[in-house]
Amino acid sequence: MSNKWQNLDDECELPGRCGLNSYCSTSRGNDTECYCYPGFIFIDENAKSLGCSQNFTVDGCEARRDVVIHHNSTTLDNMFWGGNLYSVKRNLEKEDCKKACEDDCSCGGALYSNNCSMYSLPLKYGRKHVNITTTAFIKLILGSTIRPPPETSQILISEGNQSLILTMGLSLGSVASLCFVIAICSFLLYRHRVQSYEKLLESKSSGFAEQFTLRSFTFNELDEATQGFQDELGRGSFGAVYKGTLPGDGKSIAVKRLEMVKEGERDQFRTEMTAIGRNNHRNLVRLLGFCVEGSRKFLVYEYMSNGSLADFLFNRNERPVWKQRARIALDVAKGILYLHEECEVSIIHCNIKPCNILLDDSLTAKISDFGLAKLLRPNQRSSTSGAAWYSAPEWQNSAVLSVKVDVYSFGVILLEIICCRSNIEVEGRSADEILLSTFVYNCFVGGELNKLVEGEEEVDMKMVERFVKVGLWCIQDDPNLRPLVKNVILMLEGTMNVPIPPFPSPPHVTN
Repeated sequence: MSNKWQNLDDECELPGRCGLNSYCSTSRGNDTECYCYPGFIFIDENAKSLGCSQNFTVDGCEARRDVVIHHNSTTLDNMFWGGNLYSVKRNLEKEDCKKACEDDCSCGGALYSNNCSMYSLPLKYGRKHVNITTTAFIKLILGSTIRPPPETSQILISEGNQSLILTMGLSLGSVASLCFVIAICSFLLYRHRVQSYEKLLESKSSGFAEQFTLRSFTFNELDEATQGFQDELGRGSFGAVYKGTLPGDGKSIAVKRLEMVKEGERDQFRTEMTAIGRNNHRNLVRLLGFCVEGSRKFLVYEYMSNGSLADFLFNRNERPVWKQRARIALDVAKGILYLHEECEVSIIHCNIKPCNILLDDSLTAKISDFGLAKLLRPNQRSSTSGAAWYSAPEWQNSAVLSVKVDVYSFGVILLEIICCRSNIEVEGRSADEILLSTFVYNCFVGGELNKLVEGEEEVDMKMVERFVKVGLWCIQDDPNLRPLVKNVILMLEGTMNVPIPPFPSPPHVTN
């Protein structure tokens, strides 16, 4: 075997004379030189045979769909190369071949000679010579821009997203089904309860009627309940009050014998009692029933275990604490507000005094004898209707009455609650202390309100001052100067400002 060497006239005919993406060209002196294709630069200027690389790169054709790569092409005549031929398009014009390469992402260059041969990078064995009739198109990458989002975005769902959507769909479907089942069960339960409630109403209608309807007692029933009217609790404007116990349930009651009332028809009396019985409030003593047999008339009330406000304030060895007294004052005011503005027919009590304010087990104050003023005989209205100390001047003068009558009475009681003494006291008092209203006003203007609660602990003096001013406004002679009871409550609670009151007139006592 022998080796045969051939001497080449043109070194560019040697494949690989120049590196990738470069071409070899012969000058007039038969010197060969390597050149980069347009858009490429030498990898090493000192070793041009190493080839060239692009001066602009992207991460592949399909790397980012939101990136638009801008192309252009340059034309080189008398050019040929070899290497990565991947497509041959026949019957194309030269310009069509050029455009086909520009539009094809994989095309790095195309050779046109009757047919359009498309090559991918890198381009190998490039050679330029006048004897070559092939025209080359080199694709130039000018740059890139971000593709604007389409007007209607399209959601590309991968297999993982499909699984997630399926899972969420099943979960939401399960939750919706569960909610539907719960709704059906709730509806069935509601319907069952409604039916049960309707049956309860039918079976217990008589029981409810007894609870909310006044009971008509016979005289013998009350005589038995009070054991012959032996246990007398006290006497008021209308007669004596006795303690009793209802047979059967053992409930304690208070039976009031009406003595100083007008003679009237039995039906009229029943009507009046029914109207009174419809009034139900936390701060009113509840009327349970009545008895009318001939001239004998009785009212049956709930029993108040802690007696009257008079006993609570005046008949104790030590003063009740201030917080208890302040709460009782508000209870009384709220009871009067109900009578004046919240019941079906406005009621003017006309006989509010400590004996008619009773206290239950929890020391909640409740007003009694409301609605009975119209039952008094005409000659009893001014002389017997409570102590004159608590009566407004217009009541004693038989003038036209308004709700301000009760406001006056409340003012007197409020001062008594503050000081734990009655409106008029002579024994052991100086001349300035006999009339409570005068004594309180002098302490107020003299800045000595501490005298009113002397010896007491944990007293809010700002509240005492507020209560004193409200009480002094309530006992003004002129009804127009007295506040409405709803404003009285706001002032006592501190939500309404209380102006400085004028000096009150002394009580008007008539015989």
